[in-house]
Amino acid sequence: MAYAITDTLALPNSSVRIPRLGFGVYRSAQCGESSQHALQAGYRHIDTAQFYRNEREVGEAIRQSGIPRAELFVTTKIISPAGSPEATYKKLCESVEQIAGEGPDSYVDLFLIHSSSSGPAGRKELWLALEKLLAEGKTRSIGVSNYGVQHIEEMKAYATVWPPQVNQLELHPWCQQRVIDAYCKRHGIVVEAYSPIVRNYKANDPTLVGLAQKYGKTTQQILIRYALQKEWVPLPKSDDPARIAANAAIYDFNISSEDMAVLNALDQGPAGAIVEAVENE
Repeated sequence: MAYAITDTLALPNSSVRIPRLGFGVYRSAQCGESSQHALQAGYRHIDTAQFYRNEREVGEAIRQSGIPRAELFVTTKIISPAGSPEATYKKLCESVEQIAGEGPDSYVDLFLIHSSSSGPAGRKELWLALEKLLAEGKTRSIGVSNYGVQHIEEMKAYATVWPPQVNQLELHPWCQQRVIDAYCKRHGIVVEAYSPIVRNYKANDPTLVGLAQKYGKTTQQILIRYALQKEWVPLPKSDDPARIAANAAIYDFNISSEDMAVLNALDQGPAGAIVEAVENE
């Protein structure tokens, strides 16, 4: 299938579209500068979080880029509730202000619950606060991260907005999370892939190196292209300007169905996760 860096996906029950390639800034040593390099390389989607402590730098990079705000897509995340729906809502608003300042462009495009770890009551508090943020126009879409089937099903009891529009998961050949991936696709939930290049831990894997040599690409480019062809939204991260550009140069080749099967066969289930494999029951 042919892809382009300008490709977007429709979010469920929304007119919002999300770019199919994003740029991650977790543990970025120079977040603002790297975000600028990414925007110059053609990325239009930056993924940050309260936990990363670099929302302000992302916002400044966006403003300095000169790219119209409507052409950009910014995601952030909240990891835990603040004790009440009102306090949690205030915490969300603080993120929006960090990224977008005040005024007509004071919004983010997607706000996620970063983790399922706050328990049923905490997850409910977070989601209801996000629904309020959406209703107020301070975010254009809402979703979750590291949610299994049980967590998304649980939301039906209280959610006005269901399904969540996005679920961001650790996804790569060694951790394919097939149960939640299939569930999300059945319900139209866009699946984002964090750690798509496995933090380079697999750079010397013989199967991966062999495919990189076959296609004349880097191992990172093979993994990002794989994620695209799995219908995931990959979020590769780098602070190296050349690598940032190379990670977006994945549109001039196609991994064959036979080689996709080779990569699929690398799946180790939960044991293949380097961050988190979700629980589905």
